Amino acid sequence: MILGTVALAYGSVPLYKMICQQTGWGGQPILTHRVGDGDTASRVTPVTDSRRLRITFNGSVSDVLPWKFTPQQREVRVLPGETALAFYTATNKGPQDIIGVATYSVTPGQVAPYFSKIQCFCFEEQKLNAGESVDMPVFFYIDPDFATDPNMKGIDTITLSYTFFSK
Repeated sequence: MILGTVALAYGSVPLYKMICQQTGWGGQPILTHRVGDGDTASRVTPVTDSRRLRITFNGSVSDVLPWKFTPQQREVRVLPGETALAFYTATNKGPQDIIGVATYSVTPGQVAPYFSKIQCFCFEEQKLNAGESVDMPVFFYIDPDFATDPNMKGIDTITLSYTFFSK
């Protein structure tokens, strides 16, 4: 019984992560939209007659992690279907090497199913040596279907937020 409970608790985090990434639930961006054979290239065609969206960035760390974590840019402007690359910088201000893991969310939450990350550092362990700084890229796009969804009509600004926690 105890072993089953421990296994369930241990497995629930990856399961929760997978569900959120596939559905956009809880403001979690979808990793990539699966169309046909899963080819992302068919989804990254800019919708040139759409309005540009303002993507803003936020970074924070838990209280127990002696890191500084900030976006390198305040915002980018993209068309739905257009790829974008953003960077965050993490610095270990502590005296010891530390492993951290980032979680993320998108606001407003109803945009999450359209926010697709092609490459990201989130949910992967990041080891920073004492005093080390690293640049962390996020390569993403807003799915072109965003432009035709009437529920997205009034949304012009989307915020991508990351929080680092100690592993």
